Order: sequence, then C-alpha cells, then structure tokens
Amino acid sequence: MRDQRHRDLSLLTKAHLHLHFTGSMRQTTLVDLAAKHGVRLPSALLEADPLRVPADERGWFRFQRLYDAARACVRDEDDMRRIVREAAEDDAAEGSGRLEIQVDPTSYAPFVGGITPALEIVLDEARAASAATGTEVAVIVASSRMRHPLEARTLARLAAQNVGDGAGEVVGFGLSNDERRGDTQTFAHAFAIARRAGLASVPHGGELLGPGHIHDVVDALHPDRLGHGVRSSEDPRLLEELVSQGIALEVCPASNVSLGVYADDEQVPLRTLVDAGATVALGADDPLLFRSRLVDQYTTAREVHGFGDHELAHLARGSIQASRAPESTKARLLAGVDRWLEEPDGEH
Repeated sequence: MRDQRHRDLSLLTKAHLHLHFTGSMRQTTLVDLAAKHGVRLPSALLEADPLRVPADERGWFRFQRLYDAARACVRDEDDMRRIVREAAEDDAAEGSGRLEIQVDPTSYAPFVGGITPALEIVLDEARAASAATGTEVAVIVASSRMRHPLEARTLARLAAQNVGDGAGEVVGFGLSNDERRGDTQTFAHAFAIARRAGLASVPHGGELLGPGHIHDVVDALHPDRLGHGVRSSEDPRLLEELVSQGIALEVCPASNVSLGVYADDEQVPLRTLVDAGATVALGADDPLLFRSRLVDQYTTAREVHGFGDHELAHLARGSIQASRAPESTKARLLAGVDRWLEEPDGEH
C-alpha cells in the first residue's frame, strides 16, 4: 500500500545531478544581466509560462536560440559567480544537499581569458557557495555535440586536471546538445580520457532519440549515468540492460514535456522506469526555460504519477547514491532521507 502522507518535499534530502549552468539562472538574474550588458532579450525569456516546442529540429532550434540568448548575457567573472552562487542557494532551499552542475567552459572563455580560467572561476565559486549554503556543489564538464570531437578531448583533459569528489571539484564528463547531431562514436576518445582520470561518464542520451541512440551511447561512451534516458522505456530489454549495468537515469520530466517528447506530464514514463528497477535521479535540467525547479519534479511524481512518500524517498535515495559524492556525504544525506520519513510532516 502506498504511503499517502504529504510531507513537505522541500525538506526531503536529495541530490541534484542534472542542471545546466546557464539554464539554472533565475529569470530575475537574467533580466539584471541583460540590463548590465545592454542585451535585448527575446520576449519568450521574459514570460512566466514554460517553453513548449515540438520534438523536431525546428523545435530544438527555437530552444537553442533562446538558450544562446540567455548565455549571451553572461559576460564576466561576476556573472559566472552569481549563477553558481544562486544555483546553490536555490538547491539548498529545495532540500538538495549535493548539486553536480554541468558547464561547458568554452562558452564563457572569451570573456575571462580562456577555458582554464572559465572553469577555475566556476570551481572556486562552487567551493565558496558550498561553504555558504551547506549544499555541496561539484562540477561536470560537458562538451557539445555541435563542436568538433577534438575539442571534447581538450575539455576532457582540462576536467581531468581538476578531478575529485568534493565541493569545487570536477566529478564527471558529459556530452550535451541535440542528440541528432554529431557521431557519438567520435567522442569516445574524449570519454576514455575522462574515465582514465576517474571521472564519471555522464552523456545525454535517450530523450529526443529512442532506444537505438541509447545503445550507441552505451556502447561508445560507457556511461555511469545517462542524461535523460527516458526513451529506454520503449525497449524493455534495453531497460533491463541499463538496470543490470547499474546505469542511473537522470530523468527531467519538465524538459521532456517542454521539448515535446511527451505531450503532457502523464505520458512521462517515470513509473515504468522505477518499476523496472532503474536508479532514477530527478533533475530540473534548465529551469530558466522550463520554469520548473527540482522540487517541481518530485511534485509531478507525487501528483501526476501517484508516488507516495516512501516512493519519493526512494527516488531521493537513488539521486544520492548515483551522485559522485564522497561516501561520508552520501551517508549524511541518506540519513536525512530517513529522518524525513520518520517525521509525520517531514520536519527535521
């Protein structure tokens, strides 16, 4: 029988493993930065409603155009530090004790003197924000499918120079952008560099494209976690393989709906994935565009998919266990999940 109590989801201890740097920005911060740098923003970035586009190349182009417009407002070190600091503050307010934020330093390198200082700024502020908020902020360096695979190797080597598992350290290497672009196999060398250094392999896959693409990503990049991976629900044998290999899924329901993969929240196959035994870590992806933060994803699990509080706690544990946090951090956060369940109203 499912537990029908409704404890406060912002008090549920959890980890946040799928959040993009620019996409994490508060809308008010974007307005401030646009004014600071004299950038005119598209009206869609100022609206309250979440982005809705079809799951085709035209839809992705619109999403990417808006994302690029927001990124164009990030033009100096202070901007970058503010984004990291506020992401940590927002996560702390939502019960996230561990944030692994994803950044491609090439996007900000022209304004701060190169990819190395760009990454160092993020790492330095991650350490400061961790100390200030109590939410441990680590970093995933991500390459883009839109760029040459040799650039991915450069980023992998940079990430490897900063490897660690604590606050302000690089814990993983990712691959993002339109899944329909680029040849997955050509990025294998970069991921091999990252794995040899001890970094987690955390590429995107299985949101815009289906099971065949997931097979390609798994075979070429050997992921520890798969960014999204929801389309594995379409192939029970593939889903079983992901479960047996211990590949966690970073599921972002709001993204799936905003990008037109599913028509509404009800169609997101969260229950299918969990019932198959998959380790699921709910993530907000790009709250700036999808107008939906981390707790909103848990709220969707509760209100749309019928998850009771014990099942929501199970999701939170999965996010913590799938993180690259030190064992001491994991133990502390898992104890927080237990306390949330022990209290009738989740207060602790």
